[in-house]
Amino acid sequence: MKVNILLSTYNGEQYLAEQVKSIQEQTYQEWELLIRDDGSSDGTVEIIKQLAARDSRIHFINESHVENVGVIKSFHALLKHGEADLYCFSDQDDFWLPEKISLQVAEAQKYSQDKPLLIYTDLKVVDENLSVLHESMIRTQSDHANTELIQELTENTVTGGVAMINHALAELWTGEEKHDLLMHDWYLGLLASAFGNLVYIDEPTELYRQHSSNVLGARTLRKRMKNWVRPHILFAKYWSLIKASQDQARNLLELPLSSQNKEIIENFVTIMDAPFRERLARIRKYGYRKNRAFHTTVFTTLILTKFAYRGEKDVRLF
Repeated sequence: MKVNILLSTYNGEQYLAEQVKSIQEQTYQEWELLIRDDGSSDGTVEIIKQLAARDSRIHFINESHVENVGVIKSFHALLKHGEADLYCFSDQDDFWLPEKISLQVAEAQKYSQDKPLLIYTDLKVVDENLSVLHESMIRTQSDHANTELIQELTENTVTGGVAMINHALAELWTGEEKHDLLMHDWYLGLLASAFGNLVYIDEPTELYRQHSSNVLGARTLRKRMKNWVRPHILFAKYWSLIKASQDQARNLLELPLSSQNKEIIENFVTIMDAPFRERLARIRKYGYRKNRAFHTTVFTTLILTKFAYRGEKDVRLF
């Protein structure tokens, strides 16, 4: 099966060559690497040119027109650029373990390619020098991995760097021009769980590097403590995330959903418009929740009490 690897770069000169080397050393070799630069001002563009010159499987798709469009539009453009059976998303600063693609291709072959499919794995969290900080990012941050729509609506556990999708899911997203999303990996997880299969492999296939320049890094204790000492900011972030996840899920209502999934999504995106008893009834009926008990308690309390809720006035913080 042909695999297109999609890599969006932005000022990634420090780790890019190392990540590409980890791709070149994969045990599965039937791949092409498509790289799009999102307006780098460091030496990233020159590194990409050198990498492409040395390996015919590496393609710099926007060498003649480098511009900044943002990470979601950048990956959307990469996905539309070339057709394959399967597509992997790659970050510029991580490091793939050698069996990553082989493991995911083997899993993909168990499913019909006519239905949208997303396969993702666990990750090891590492420092700048690839020393392991946490053996499992899923268990450290989310307690467990999501495979159902009802789970993925309120909390994402799909990390783009370990996500592989099939052509059916690629067509579903590239057929849209929706870019007002929280992140492309979360939206693809929603699409897969709503229209096909969202599959998790409980094995790390990537070293997820933590450093000062991460676009979106793993949550750390320091980040959490910083939020708790500023409760007004914390509640604003909670409401911003709830609203943004509702806005993102609302995009699916324009697609041909099953009646059951349409009902689940409609009731989620409109829950704050309902009176208290109706909000309580929806939470009980559909089981909207977070992955950890504490976060579920906060989420449920906010939905029911509307504490610090400002409706459309809430500021988008994500």
